[in-house]
Amino acid sequence: MTDQAPKGINTLIPNVARMYDYYLGGKDNFPADREAAERVLTVVPEIRHSARSNRAFLRRTVDFVARTGIDQFLDIGAGLPTQNNVHQVAPGAKVVYVDNDPTVLVHGRAILGKNENVTIVEGDARRPREILEHPDVRAAIDFDRPVGILLLAIMHFVPDDDDPSGIIATLREAVVPGSHLVMSHVAIDARPAAADGVTKVYNRASSPFVARTGAEIIRLFDGFDVVEPGIVNLPEWRPDPGAVVPYKGIGSYFLGGVGAVTGDGRSPA
Repeated sequence: MTDQAPKGINTLIPNVARMYDYYLGGKDNFPADREAAERVLTVVPEIRHSARSNRAFLRRTVDFVARTGIDQFLDIGAGLPTQNNVHQVAPGAKVVYVDNDPTVLVHGRAILGKNENVTIVEGDARRPREILEHPDVRAAIDFDRPVGILLLAIMHFVPDDDDPSGIIATLREAVVPGSHLVMSHVAIDARPAAADGVTKVYNRASSPFVARTGAEIIRLFDGFDVVEPGIVNLPEWRPDPGAVVPYKGIGSYFLGGVGAVTGDGRSPA
């Protein structure tokens, strides 16, 4: 990307999706994003590795969920298209990417808009009912069959005042047994001293960072049957054979897990 932004996109405020793109080594970012990301990197230099671990976690978990027979996915807070997107990991599956970021929507539609199995929808994770009721979502996803719901590196931008547990419960109640939730969330246990510095940077960005402990993140999976190996640091979730798993034993720093819906929790119509 050049530093010339598409119309309607504010490049002066650091944007969390573009900062994440920068951590991954992408080019869809602007000077304000890069400057903010570099400030985060001075506090948590390993964040580049964590961002890559999150993408690798997406690949492994989507492959796992697809192997259960699920062929439709709702990716909320999808972020900018990069490598190993959901539709690439699960070819042939119907995939709805949801984001409220104009940059994501512009680039996503330009890159993915011609794929007949991909739908890109504007929506906010803090308002799940609007996402579930969106006509394009309803046209693409059959909620009478199991669905894979992804909340990857998004819930740590949802403040407690927006009721993250209630958001996840709303999504769980909308789907049938056999559906799966995949979620990843930064935890502060391993680096509590870094939380303040990271929070200060993101407070000036498009979304604030919410510091949560591993115990608080685990509670967000309440109501799901969490599959093995449980809610663990991302590299420890079913690593590829022969893969080196870093940072063992340092505590929770970026947790992820997969939860299955085993009972029909849907509200009566």
